[in-house]
Amino acid sequence: MAQLAQIWRYPVKSHGREAIVSARLTAGDCLPGDRIWAIAHEASKADNAAWSPCSGFTRVASSPALAAIKATLHDDGQTVTLSHPEQDTLTVAPDLQPGMLLDWVRPLTAEDRAAPARVVRVQGRGMTDSDYPSLTIGNLASHRAVEGRLGRPLQVERWRANLWLDGLPAWEEFDWIGRNIQIGGAVLRIVERTGRCAAPSASPDTGRRDTDLLQFLDQQWNHQDFCVHAEVTQSGPIAIGDQAKVL
Repeated sequence: MAQLAQIWRYPVKSHGREAIVSARLTAGDCLPGDRIWAIAHEASKADNAAWSPCSGFTRVASSPALAAIKATLHDDGQTVTLSHPEQDTLTVAPDLQPGMLLDWVRPLTAEDRAAPARVVRVQGRGMTDSDYPSLTIGNLASHRAVEGRLGRPLQVERWRANLWLDGLPAWEEFDWIGRNIQIGGAVLRIVERTGRCAAPSASPDTGRRDTDLLQFLDQQWNHQDFCVHAEVTQSGPIAIGDQAKVL
């Protein structure tokens, strides 16, 4: 029987990961605390009015050092603590102290890329890569299949998924498109495969690119997808260890 093995959220898009043990999902919403804020670069038109595509933001795909950030969202939902092996730990309220956050992330942004310019927050939804509020679901068996062909261990954090399921055949998740899955007390509809960029090629330990996973997926499986996007259709609680059942 498949079960929920890990839950991850990313309070600041592409700027830190946080493992949690439970959450309450709400129909039509993202994972609580996920991608609350995003950092728009100086060439971006993104603002607080509406969702914007990922190209408008500073992110791991173009600045791999960001992959090594860890995050803790405080209980107030307004304050986050960020840490990085090459930076002092920062505790900041991004809505109230955007300049402090921008100053902290600038040294981690690639010099040949547009610089961080402003903090963006769209009320009522996270800044996910999809234009609809979504969660990304990963299959640990598919991750192990990649490790097996690569010939070495690979940190699961590279894929930046929200929910990780265990106890399934590898790549089964791609057969779920258009179907529903119940996890704990919530139901989600699987919408599409998650197309990948260069972000997973960066190590979450060092913030340096060490494996071209985009090319590797293409060479080994003739696609560049990993994980699936899902939207919550029935509200309910989820927790690590909950059973997952495709309906």
